[in-house]
Amino acid sequence: MSSPYTTPPAPQPSRTAPRWARKRYVLPALGLAFFLGIGAGAGTPDPADDTRTAAGTSHPTATVTTTVTVSPKAEPAPTVTETKTVKTKVTETVTAQPAVDTGSADNDDSGGDGTYYANCDAARAAGAAPVHLGEPGYARHLDRDGDGTGCDS
Repeated sequence: MSSPYTTPPAPQPSRTAPRWARKRYVLPALGLAFFLGIGAGAGTPDPADDTRTAAGTSHPTATVTTTVTVSPKAEPAPTVTETKTVKTKVTETVTAQPAVDTGSADNDDSGGDGTYYANCDAARAAGAAPVHLGEPGYARHLDRDGDGTGCDS
């Protein structure tokens, strides 16, 4: 079967490019060159920057050299501390310690000051009941439960 379409002709090497192809490259390049030329020549000449002289003589040039000297860092100022003297009162609280039970020859455990109660009835009659450990008149025979308080019940 044959194709209904015809094949396009092959490009000929001796043929020049069409006009539209030439315009695509040449005109933008000319436009760019034109604008660069205008931009380069658009500035006004600066009279101070003019190197030309009227008589053709040269002017002396001056060279400036700057030397920077680095100074050492300053030391920080000494710190000043203010001292205040504060007076305080010290109060010491002393708690009385129970008297040490030295024991006696008859094991009555009296307070050592001569006060002795034969039983709790005698201590109550004297107005000393209950008698605590370390107080005058305390004895172990008055403290049945051994908690340090005699005649407590």
